[in-house]
Formats: sequence, C-alpha cells, structure tokens
Amino acid sequence: MTEQITQLKLSTIVKNPYQPRLVFDEDKLKELANSIQENGVLQPIIVRKSKLVGYELLAGERRFQASKLAGLETIPAIIRSYSDEEMMTLSILENLQRENLNPLEESKSLAQLADKLGMTHDQIAKALGKSRSYVSNLIRLLGLPDTILKHVENRDISPAHARTLLAEKNPKKQLELVDKIIKEQLNVRGLEAIIYGEEKVTDKSVSKLNINLFTDETEKELMKKLGNRVKIQANKKYQGNLSIRFDNLDELENLIKLLKK
Repeated sequence: MTEQITQLKLSTIVKNPYQPRLVFDEDKLKELANSIQENGVLQPIIVRKSKLVGYELLAGERRFQASKLAGLETIPAIIRSYSDEEMMTLSILENLQRENLNPLEESKSLAQLADKLGMTHDQIAKALGKSRSYVSNLIRLLGLPDTILKHVENRDISPAHARTLLAEKNPKKQLELVDKIIKEQLNVRGLEAIIYGEEKVTDKSVSKLNINLFTDETEKELMKKLGNRVKIQANKKYQGNLSIRFDNLDELENLIKLLKK
C-alpha cells in the first residue's frame, strides 16, 4: 500500500460515495469548526485518488465538513491506494466503530457489508466486536416501511420497538402501533402484549419473538448461500428441524456438494 501525508485543497476532495452517515449534528460541527480555527486539524483525513479528478474522502467526514465551515482552504491528508471494495469496507467499519450513527444509518451500513461485500452476519459481528444477534436484528429493521424507519432515524421509537414491530406482518397495523407508541409512550413490553394479544407478556411470548427473529434471519442467510428454499422450525430451547427444498436431481447434487465443502 502506497502512502503519503500532504496538504490538499478542500476543493479537490469529493464526498465518500460509501459514507453511511446520513445526518450530521450542525451544532457539533460548529463546535469542531471553532476548535479547528483555534488549533488546526489535529488528525489527518484519509483519501484516495479519484478515478476521475481529485480525491475521494475515505475517513474523516466530520473533519472535512468542519474545515470547510471554518473557512480553511487546505487540510492535512493521508493518501492511500484502495480498491472500491476496500474503500467501502474500511469506510463503513471506521464509521461503525468511531461515530455515533443513528440506528437507521447503522442498519444500512451493516446491510451494505452483507449485500455488497458478501460478508456473513458472523463476519460482520467479529469485525465490530458485536454479537451476531446484534447485527442480524439491526439489519432486519430495514424490512420495515420507510415511514417507520423515519421514526427510528428521528429516535421517535427505539430499535427495540422497531424489532418488535417486525412480529406484526400487517403494514397498516404496524403504522397504527407506531402512532400508539409515540402518543402513549408505550414501552416494548406493552407493545409485545398488544401484538401477541396478551394482557401480560410472558417469558414464553418473549422467547417466541426471539426465536422467530433468529430463525427468519438464519433462513435468509442459508437461502442466499445455498440457492434453495430453507425452512427452520425451532422451540424455545432452539431444538427443531431444518429442511432444504430441491426441485430436481441437479439441485440435489449441487446441494450435496455445497454441504460437503
């Protein structure tokens, strides 16, 4: 990897196309801009040479934005040579590890690692030092309607509320429940009670929700890897059956080869 440190003109640097952060806190940016005016940029940003013109920002989006706000013309930068895949991976991981992303930004970032780079939920979890269930549950949030995701982004409802809403399959009822959560300050336990039609949520119903979240996500991962339909049935002790459907001999032979690897 080639590397050099230099002062680059801000006008020659373009936004990182893989930047997961959607919203920046304007007040905090102003605070950082004031600090930069007094002390300069203490930590260089990281860029790569653009295929078209100038440079693409890899890491240091807030420093870059604050420097422009502070009226600087140049910024200290480390120039590195990265492929598109490396740039996406490092950019997303850097943000996930260092920035206070909102739940929706984090969900989209994790989904990018899975969908565009083919990383499994286990690999993502290990890279971030998180549990597999943490990664899987956040990615699952993207299955909710955009209207609900906007409430998650604005922190009107918590990620835990959003995950629980996934147990309600009717989009119209999901929206009604979101309205109820906001208006009545309904906690997650109360939401579970409504969804399961129980006056009091039992450990059994909570266990059922967790099992459903786990099996649904695992089915999707296996179907993506194998190319076959997969069905998992599990009880509260995570005991049960896993079935894989094949429609002809070729599919069966290919499936056997994959399982033997």
